Amino acid sequence: MSARIMIVDDDPLVRSGLKLLLGGTPGLQIVAEAADGRAALETHTAEPVEMVLMDLRMPVMDGIAATAALKSGENPPAVIVLTTFDADDYVVRALAVGADGFLLKDTPPGEIVDAITGVLDGRPALSPSITAALIRQVVDGGDTGGTAAAQDALSALTDRERDVAIALSRGASNAEIAADLHLSVATVKAHISHIFTKLDATNRVQVAILVHDAGLV
Repeated sequence: MSARIMIVDDDPLVRSGLKLLLGGTPGLQIVAEAADGRAALETHTAEPVEMVLMDLRMPVMDGIAATAALKSGENPPAVIVLTTFDADDYVVRALAVGADGFLLKDTPPGEIVDAITGVLDGRPALSPSITAALIRQVVDGGDTGGTAAAQDALSALTDRERDVAIALSRGASNAEIAADLHLSVATVKAHISHIFTKLDATNRVQVAILVHDAGLV
């Protein structure tokens, strides 16, 4: 069965290009498009999709607000945000509200397909280097939420999970965390999975924001 995908972008050329690119990909089906976030919400409510490719800067309702609304509603789809700027503040904010990854609009076609299929399989579309850059923006950007709320959320973690959360919030890769904490990579992956579940997080940037707001980095 093909995954149903909606393309949301205010530029009709971008929408047409993505439809052309993805239209013949096995397992992917472009079933809807929208020119702004509000139209995307209305479309998803009428006919839910599994994946949304979401532009960030749009009129009426931008991609951040639309992503937040989709992720907090019924039948939340996976969301990959599209941007022309590498690791900008819009991307951080979109990931903070639950986006599953992001792609630059000039990403090679094969990598776009790989990212989409990866997210549909539960793997965030975020490279370690880009994640590290985004996390640096979080750490350098000052308070992004409530300290008490962040500390309360992190209290659900075990001591080892907290160590892993702090390490990944500094932009460390799984291999680097494993080496620093004398763990296997498989064990690190298991800890990260537990951290995401306990913190109701979908990506490392969300974890980094909580760790930062709790004053642990």
